[in-house]
Amino acid sequence: MALRPNSSSFASVSLFSSHYAFNYRLLLLLTLLPLSLAFFAFLLQWRGGLTDPIPLSPHPFPFPGTVHPGSESRPVRRSVSDCVNLLGQSRSPVFPYFKDWNFDFGSDLRPKICIVSSTSAGIEQILPWIFYHKVIGVSDFSLFVEGKAASPVVSKVLESIPGVKVIYRTKELEEQQAQSRIWNETWLAKFFYKPCNYELFVKQSLNMEVAIVMSRDAGMDWIIHLDTDELIHPAGAHEYSVRRLLADVPGDVDTVIFPNYESSVERDDIKEPFTEVSMFKKNYDHLPKDVYFGNYIVATHGNSNYFLTYANGKSAARIQDHLRPNGAHRWHNYMKRPIEMKLAEAAVLHYTYTKFSDLTSRRDRCGCKPTKEDVKRCFMLNFDRSAFIIASTATEEEMLRWYRDHVVWTNKALNSKLLKRGVFTRIYSPMAIIQGLRESGVFNSVVQSAQTILSRDKLSSVESSNTSSIIDKHRVISSGKIGIRESQATARRILETNDKFSGDSAIPPLSPPVPDDLTLESNERLNS
Repeated sequence: MALRPNSSSFASVSLFSSHYAFNYRLLLLLTLLPLSLAFFAFLLQWRGGLTDPIPLSPHPFPFPGTVHPGSESRPVRRSVSDCVNLLGQSRSPVFPYFKDWNFDFGSDLRPKICIVSSTSAGIEQILPWIFYHKVIGVSDFSLFVEGKAASPVVSKVLESIPGVKVIYRTKELEEQQAQSRIWNETWLAKFFYKPCNYELFVKQSLNMEVAIVMSRDAGMDWIIHLDTDELIHPAGAHEYSVRRLLADVPGDVDTVIFPNYESSVERDDIKEPFTEVSMFKKNYDHLPKDVYFGNYIVATHGNSNYFLTYANGKSAARIQDHLRPNGAHRWHNYMKRPIEMKLAEAAVLHYTYTKFSDLTSRRDRCGCKPTKEDVKRCFMLNFDRSAFIIASTATEEEMLRWYRDHVVWTNKALNSKLLKRGVFTRIYSPMAIIQGLRESGVFNSVVQSAQTILSRDKLSSVESSNTSSIIDKHRVISSGKIGIRESQATARRILETNDKFSGDSAIPPLSPPVPDDLTLESNERLNS
C-alpha cells in the first residue's frame, strides 16, 4: 500500500519553510543594515573633491606677502593669494555652503552690541578678531585706527565689512577731543602728558567717548571696549553667544565685568595666537582663594606677579544717558554710580606676549630710555617695564633666552599639575571657530571684495578722503573714512549733564592681588 502524507506532515513542512524564510530575511537585514549605515556615513564625510567656493583672483593685490619661488631677482608682485596665505587660508572647505554668508544678523535680534577698539594691528590679526566676535553675536565695531590698521589697503578691507566703522586719527578728531569734557575734569588727569602706555590709555578713553555717541545713534544696546589681542569667551551662557549672555543680565545692572584670562604659551615660535594657543591662566576672581594663593609662587613663572600684564578684566556697559568711559577697563556715569555685576564663568581671553616679536614691537613704539627710572614714565605694569629694558639692551639670543624663561611654559609636568589644580585651563572654542572661518573662505572673500573696490578707486582719492564727516547731515554714521567735524554739542549730547556726580579716578590696568607673605614656606611647592 502506498504511503500518503497526512495533514500533520503538511503542517510540519509548511511551518519549517516559514521559519526558514523568516531566518533568511533576518540574516539578510542584519547583513545589509551595517553596510547601508557605513555607506551613509561615507556619503556624509565625503567632500567629493570640492574646491574652495571662493576662487583666488589672478589680479594683483598690494599686500605684504611672501616671495614666490623664482622671483628673487625681480620686483615682488603681491596678490590676493599673498594676503590669503598670510591669513592661513585652507583650500579644503569645512563649510561648503558658505557662499552667501554675510553675517547680517538682522534688526530684530537683541541686544545689539558694539565693540570699540583702538588698534594699529595688521589685517592678519584684525580680520579673525572681527569675525570671531560676529559669530558670537556682536553687531557693530568702531575701530579707531593708526599705523598698519590705517594704511589704505588694510583700511579698505575693514571698510568693506558690514557693521565695521573705521575712524582715523585726523587733525579734526584730535581738535575735537582736545575740547572734550574729559580734558576739563580730574578723573583722568593723572594720565595726561605722559608717553607710551599712558598716552594710549588717554587716547582709548577719548575714543570710547566718541564711540558712545556713535553706538547710541546706531541703536546699540551695549558697548564693550576690547583690544585686538583680546577675545570674549561667553562661557556660562545657554549658548556660546555674548548676545545671549548679555540678554540674561538683570535689567537694573548697568555694567558687566568680564574677568580676564591670560594666555600661557607653550612654544616660542607662535605665529597665529588665536589658533595656536589653548592654555590660559585663570583670573583670581574665578579661583578659590586657597588655590590662588597656594599656587601663587610657581604660577608667577619667575616674574614679579601672577599675571604678566593687567588682571582687572574688561567691562560692557548699557548705553544710556550720561554714560562715560572710566579708563580702558571700566565705564561710569556722570549722574550715578553704576550697578556692576561680575560674571562667574565668562571671561576675556588676553593673548599677551604670545609671540617673541611682541618684545621688540613694544620697544619700537616707545622712545623712553631703558632705565628702571625712565620706564616708569612709560609703562604702568612691572612686566612691561622689564620687557622693554630687555628688548632695548639685550642681544637677540639673550632676548630669546629671557622670553623662554619668563613667558614660555615648557615644563609639561608642571603645566599638567597646574591644569589639574585649576590654575590653568584649556579653551578650544575660539580656536575652532577661527580655524573654521579660515577654511570656509570667509577671510578670502572679504579680501577679494576689498580688492574689487581698490581696483575702482585710486589710492590717491582714498588718502584724500581721510577727513570726511563722522556724522552726516541726517545724523547717520558714515560708512567710509571718518574724521570729526560736527559741532561739539552734537558730538557729546549724551554727556551733557550737571556736576552732581563726578565719580572716582579712572581705573588703570591693575595687577592681581599679591599674598601678604611672599615666602616659599607659605606657598605649596608643586615640584616637591
